[in-house]
Amino acid sequence: MSCADVKSRGGIHAQPSTHEGVPGPVSGTGRADGRAGRPTMKDVAAHVGTSIKSVSRVLNGEEGVSAATSERILQAMAELGFRRNDLARGLRQSDRTRTIGLALPQAGTRFHDSLVHGIDEIAREQGSLVLTASSGTAARERETLTALCSRRVDGLIVVPSGEDHGFLRPEQQAGVPVVFVDRPPHGIAADAVLTDHAEGAREATTHLIRQGHRGIGLIGDDERIFSVAERVSGHRDALRAGNLPYEPESTRLGARTAEEAMQACRELLGSSRPPTALFTLNNQCTIGAVRALRALGLSRKVALVGFDDFETAELIDPPVTVISHDVEEIGRTAARLMFERMAGHSPAPARTTLPTKLITRGSGEIPGPQAAAGSGPR
Repeated sequence: MSCADVKSRGGIHAQPSTHEGVPGPVSGTGRADGRAGRPTMKDVAAHVGTSIKSVSRVLNGEEGVSAATSERILQAMAELGFRRNDLARGLRQSDRTRTIGLALPQAGTRFHDSLVHGIDEIAREQGSLVLTASSGTAARERETLTALCSRRVDGLIVVPSGEDHGFLRPEQQAGVPVVFVDRPPHGIAADAVLTDHAEGAREATTHLIRQGHRGIGLIGDDERIFSVAERVSGHRDALRAGNLPYEPESTRLGARTAEEAMQACRELLGSSRPPTALFTLNNQCTIGAVRALRALGLSRKVALVGFDDFETAELIDPPVTVISHDVEEIGRTAARLMFERMAGHSPAPARTTLPTKLITRGSGEIPGPQAAAGSGPR
């Protein structure tokens, strides 16, 4: 749920009273004194002609108010658009707001949508709301996290964009647990929930080698990104294990969009030694490679394995073989860690690494030259 969602759901739209014989608020304000703002218990008491204490008793389900007065108070609350301030009440009772903050580099991708779904599942079980905000740059990330903390969130889950998170130490010292997802933090000791990027990449490259491929092109985003660096490392490990050299000329990194990945793929396939297989390091790069292979008429001649599953992978011809990871479970794991910290569990910050899975669909099983010659392992 975004901050805008919270505002939309939590906003009070007061209506003037139409109850005959009972004084109502000035039209459109919900306040007995005509001032703008949310109606208060004082406004409800004035509307009914009773004490604030009586209103409080009805609000909290306490005894001491007659049935007739209780009914009038409940009716006045409905007419005025009164809502109990759970934020202030929570702060008084337990210093908790029952909200958690989630900062993402960008919204709207399958990864981030699945992550939010997993986090929200656990938050609902705990009776909490998730406030989600985008933080695409290091500067914006700091602004976003500072704003979430100023709203007194009970905990933070961060998919990091920046390289220094030391500014969150005062929040930790104040008792706000912080959990990082997908990439570890820098400048701060905190829990992190990660994917086993390197092992997934090793499995993808090993799979292509077993299909008889020796020339494997690599297309990915900026290697300074933790997940990209880990996947490149796993790819190189698999080449080494297969007694194959890592060839920089077969690597194209820095492709941030499907269009850039498509161009990178064209460059590799148009080189003097074109690869017979491709390993793409995220779904945007995979989509770009699919488009390039289709445009060049090579969809069934060049093998393809992509890291990260995507919704249309099974609909493409041939269907795309991928390295998949359970992003919803990553979200659930991060949320559970955060709520455990909130409950008082205080072991040393640790990394939790979740496994990946190879899903074979067809594109990654196109045989390479060594398989055709009968000398490659399958």
